[in-house]
Amino acid sequence: MTLATFAGGCFWCTESVFRQLRGVLRVTSGYIGGHTPQPDYRSVCNGNTGHAEAVEIEFDESQISYRQLLEVFFATHDPTTLNRQGHDVGTQYRSAVFWHSDAQLAEARDIIGELDSQQVFGQPIVTRLEEAQTFHPAEGYHQGYYAANAGQPYCEAVIAPKLRKFRQTFTSLLRD
Repeated sequence: MTLATFAGGCFWCTESVFRQLRGVLRVTSGYIGGHTPQPDYRSVCNGNTGHAEAVEIEFDESQISYRQLLEVFFATHDPTTLNRQGHDVGTQYRSAVFWHSDAQLAEARDIIGELDSQQVFGQPIVTRLEEAQTFHPAEGYHQGYYAANAGQPYCEAVIAPKLRKFRQTFTSLLRD
């Protein structure tokens, strides 16, 4: 099994997307890339820890490739805004790929170059490429948040439309 770690704004949104992919064995919401030894939701939200809300994905490369995960990642958030996704603003909502190997770093650079050269987003991608550090799982109530709270207004207004678009675009990658 292989790990991928992505930060694309609110981890509730990102987690809900990646949980639906075949070959994804586990998705954990959490914090990475900061300087506080034991971050928690409140400290990360205040923007003082340096951490990003992120997801750690354990996946089976025989079923889904790292490149396919990157394609989903870039298509399901705005990689042209570094520290903002929708109404969520701050470094904790940065767009970042936390790479676990030189091969992942190279793959991320390649796809960013391709998307930029094709002008897919109309603006340059500003997603940061950061070496993976210690990943801190978020508190239990954040895990599977959308699945447990789909009727909550934020979930209905922000996550549900993102999931509909994602499902239409990536039909071939969805779990059966």
